[in-house]
Amino acid sequence: MPTFFERRQLVTPGDLLAEGTYLAGENTYKENNKIYASRLGLVQYEDKNVNVVALRAFYIPKLGDTVIGTIVEVGFSGWTLDINSPYLAILRASEVLSRPFRPQENDLSKVLDVGDLVIAKIITYDRTHDPRLTVGEPGLGKITRGQIVKMTPTKIPRVIGRKGSMVSMIKQETGCHIILGQNGVILITGKSLEDEQLAMMALRKIECESHTSGLTDRIAQMIKKEKAKQKEEIKNESET
Repeated sequence: MPTFFERRQLVTPGDLLAEGTYLAGENTYKENNKIYASRLGLVQYEDKNVNVVALRAFYIPKLGDTVIGTIVEVGFSGWTLDINSPYLAILRASEVLSRPFRPQENDLSKVLDVGDLVIAKIITYDRTHDPRLTVGEPGLGKITRGQIVKMTPTKIPRVIGRKGSMVSMIKQETGCHIILGQNGVILITGKSLEDEQLAMMALRKIECESHTSGLTDRIAQMIKKEKAKQKEEIKNESET
């Protein structure tokens, strides 16, 4: 019952991944007791399941996910958000306003307007209705500062790392607060623009090199090198 690729190795559609009693999972198919890739991505072996994590994919909403969305429409009773998905999301006014809501009297664009970014959580979703959001929990709501980075949603687990190792390291080394939207949108807020730019640089490196091993160590070294470079530049400016 052999496998033909190493875990997290890049595969293309039609590549033979495994043979025998394995089960075809996400982005794979089985023919004559052999499992093949159906999409470009990274192969994963989990017990007897063979999956391919697609390198480029839309976000499919899941109940309880934290997402970062953009207001694209203000309605009479709420807002419509783009959450980087085939489905638009709905945020009802009752989830945002603490006072009783009167559609004839309240101008919702004064609360959230088109173009505003919002951190929210998915509270209902099925394939017959667009996902519904809430901002009624700590840490959710309108984004007022920070930097936004977008990446392929399937790479968010790589940003998190094993037991949170990757994102914890980036937070520690840059001093930034990082909110990961499961839809591939990430908010970075730091004490300075330079700190935020370091975190953004690290995330872009993950986006490009997510299929490689030893990435956490390489990113830690990159951040330390950039921090040393920044200190040297500040020192040189103070001496001139």
